[in-house]
Amino acid sequence: MDIVDRIIISEEEIQNRVRELGAAISRDYAGKTITLLCILKGGLMFLCDLAKHITQPVTYDFMSVSSYGDATETSGVVRITKDLEESIEGKHVLIVEDIIDTGLTLSYLLKNLHSRNPASLRICTLLDKPANRRVEIPIDYVGFEVPNEFLVGYGLDFKQLYRNIPFIFVPKRELIAD
Repeated sequence: MDIVDRIIISEEEIQNRVRELGAAISRDYAGKTITLLCILKGGLMFLCDLAKHITQPVTYDFMSVSSYGDATETSGVVRITKDLEESIEGKHVLIVEDIIDTGLTLSYLLKNLHSRNPASLRICTLLDKPANRRVEIPIDYVGFEVPNEFLVGYGLDFKQLYRNIPFIFVPKRELIAD
C-alpha cells in the first residue's frame, strides 16, 4: 500500500490478542451480563471482533466522544457527539476503546459515566499510548502498548479514511503533511 510507512501491529497479532482479551473478560465477568460500550467510530472494529470471543451475555451501546476532529493531535476540548441509548444504572459496563492517548477524553467520559451509577465500570483498549498520557486512567484490559506516533488502521483513521485496513500502521509523512 502506498500510504504505509511501516506496520506496527499485524492483522494476525491483533486477532490473537483480541482472542486473549475476550477470554480474560469472559473469566472476569463470569455469570454476569456485560454492556459493551463502544466509543465510536474507532472502537467499532475492535468491538465486533472482541464480542465474538466473549462467552458471557453481552449488550451493546455506543457513544461518540471527540477531542480530535480531523487533527492528528488532541485539541483537549472534549465533547459528546452521540450519547447512550439505554440507561447503564446497575449494569456492568465495559468501555471498548480503540486507543488511549492523552487520557483527557476518557477521563471526562469516566466522570460522566460514573454519575450514571453503573454496577461496575471498566476499560478495555486495543492500544495504549502511555508516553503521551496527560491524565492517568485505570485501564483494565490492554491489547498493545504502542509508541507515541500517529497510528492508522483497524478502526483508527486519518480524516475518516483507512479504518477498514486490518492492521495498524504508521502512515507515510507526506500523507499526513497534506
